[in-house]
Amino acid sequence: MAALARWCVRRRLITLLFWLLALGGVAAGALSAGSAYSNDYNVPGTESGRATELLKEGFPALGGDSDNVVWHTASGSVRDPGVEQAMTRTLDRIGDLPGVAAVSGPYEDQGAGRVSQDGRTAYATVTFEDQAKDMEAGEAAAVVRTAEAAETDGLRVELSGSAVETTGAAGGHTAEIVGVLVAAAVLFLAFGSLAASLLPIATALVSVGTAYAGIVLLGHVMTVADFAPMLGMLIGLGVGIDYALFIVTRHRRGLKRGLTVTEAATNAVATTGRAVVFAGATVCIALLGMLILRLNFLNGVAVAAALTVVLTVAASVTLLPSLLSFIGMRALNRRERRRLAEHGPEPEVPTGFAARWSAFVERHPKLLGAIAVVVMAVLALPTLSLHLGTSDQGNDPKASTTRQAYDLLAEGFGPGVNGPLTLVTEVDGAGDRLALDNLGPALRDTDGVASVSPVTYDQGGDTAYLTVVPESSPQSKQTSDLVDRLRADVLPPAESGTSLDLQVGGVTAGYDDFADVIVDKLPLFVGVVVGLGCLLLLLAFRSIGIPLKAAAMNVAAVAAAFGVVVAIFQWGWGSEMLGLGPGGPIEPFLPVIMVSVLFGLSMDYQVFLVSRMYEEWLETGDNRRAVRVGLAETSRVINSAAVIMISVFLAFVLTGDRVIAMFGIALAAAVALDAFVLRTLLVPALMHLLGGANWWLPRWLDRVLPRISIEPPEARVAHERLAAATDAEVADVLAEEERQRDVRDTTG
Repeated sequence: MAALARWCVRRRLITLLFWLLALGGVAAGALSAGSAYSNDYNVPGTESGRATELLKEGFPALGGDSDNVVWHTASGSVRDPGVEQAMTRTLDRIGDLPGVAAVSGPYEDQGAGRVSQDGRTAYATVTFEDQAKDMEAGEAAAVVRTAEAAETDGLRVELSGSAVETTGAAGGHTAEIVGVLVAAAVLFLAFGSLAASLLPIATALVSVGTAYAGIVLLGHVMTVADFAPMLGMLIGLGVGIDYALFIVTRHRRGLKRGLTVTEAATNAVATTGRAVVFAGATVCIALLGMLILRLNFLNGVAVAAALTVVLTVAASVTLLPSLLSFIGMRALNRRERRRLAEHGPEPEVPTGFAARWSAFVERHPKLLGAIAVVVMAVLALPTLSLHLGTSDQGNDPKASTTRQAYDLLAEGFGPGVNGPLTLVTEVDGAGDRLALDNLGPALRDTDGVASVSPVTYDQGGDTAYLTVVPESSPQSKQTSDLVDRLRADVLPPAESGTSLDLQVGGVTAGYDDFADVIVDKLPLFVGVVVGLGCLLLLLAFRSIGIPLKAAAMNVAAVAAAFGVVVAIFQWGWGSEMLGLGPGGPIEPFLPVIMVSVLFGLSMDYQVFLVSRMYEEWLETGDNRRAVRVGLAETSRVINSAAVIMISVFLAFVLTGDRVIAMFGIALAAAVALDAFVLRTLLVPALMHLLGGANWWLPRWLDRVLPRISIEPPEARVAHERLAAATDAEVADVLAEEERQRDVRDTTG
């Protein structure tokens, strides 16, 4: 690491140009290739997955994405001659557009059900040749333009569906700008130097920008969800600025102790840079743990997020030292440079609130530990009512055409029309046909069913389907209950004595099956991620207690963060105020991604906090002193890093995207609790209570474990030698300032 940092400093211009060329080259490739994101929740082997396959095989024309064109008259009826002629011409034009397989409107023989009872709202279904993820760019946009061209003063036209949603104008970058500005303000307050505060921002922007463009290209070779780039940016900005903050802080400390710019940058990368690499590795391991679930939808998210973290770590240990050499001594503010020139190098003694808080925790570990446990437990309580499902276009921004179409359909036809269920089966003989014909009345009498379509057969009569419209919206728990009721109680009697095997598909059924698969695999996933993280900590700190406490703290942070998410997004406490629609279910993929990201971020703080405690423990063998010194010397930088990360995460609520806002609030809550409750309160309190048991490791295990060190021994020896020399030079200064007692010597 030291050699790498020294090379980057000496060839700072080459390093800077390399990163700028990488950013420009990847961005150019992404612009020319375009995006190819896919929100494919289909899981092979599930009932909804089999329903989709049967529908594609029996009805190839229905295998593409189905979207709706909805129109509403302010007065009169949609059957008025002028409205009917205008919309008929429009639907004919849509039917002739490239990529459109069929258009079913309300003015056809079978279209009476597509006109609302009051006659003021109607809709047509546009079926594309491909699913939204496979469509050519511009096909859906052409449909939107053609439909909206029919609007007049008295006629309103809106569109809904997955393909239409991809045509929505990309939001601005307000969230990123706000997050970066807040981070810059916090850094300036921490450093007092404009140059030093801008370097972490610049490093993060270059690495995250490169990663963002790389994720666009990644979408062409594997399934990548449309929220993956924004999620990667959210994680990248947070960890990127934090990693750079830790390194710049160590660099500034070296300058204050009399090192040259090159020596300070090299020492910072050789010490804190190794901790950054270690922390980044834990984040990547946690993210890539999603691969064990074998879900294409999550594989792309995992690789995209891990790519972002890898690039932020790489930029922190290469680009950042080169930038530090560019600004030289301006990494220190004017007052610090003047003091250094007048008094020479001085040791940095932890004083102020950090030192007082560290001593306070040492004096009252039981009380403070109990308070922290109560806080975490109360916040985690809502997690017990977690309902996994999916939000729908009813949660889109009110001004969007998808939200307008959703509301018009719900008002005119009932909320269930936005997410009908599809029952598909293979048919063998007249007995199966008779059973299907008799199924309609049983379905109509089922609680929660609004309407049932006639049975439709394919050309050979071998496959049939019928559509069931629920009374409730797609995201409603009542609709999920209806899916379960159909599968368990209604359909088995109808299949009895026949060869029918009715499969329930549709939006809600697909999301419910996806959620079930995730829930079934979640224990294995959590076990693997937690186990690997504990193994890394075991190797780094050679202790049984440290990894176990870290695992418990991470689980507590995840549970409490989920509690906050459930209260806001499921119970609706403030979601309307945030412009995120009413309360609804929690996205089924959120637990997996959240566990990965939160576990990785929590490990960051654990590494930076405990590594300093471990260093002091190795030097003194005094647990109380080790915990006190470690907390006093790291709490300020950890809290500054947490404030930056929280600000970046919360800023993403401004995107108006429910999924991204969910991630932002969950991550912000978890980081806040992790930094201000767990790492600076509960962890040190527990370590004081456990005493020397914190560092216990069986001798046989100590012999067989490979030895790794977050901070290399040669760097530690050099650091101690430098500290001894510096302390000797400033002994007279310390004597004059004896009243400023070092926290190392302050007993609890």
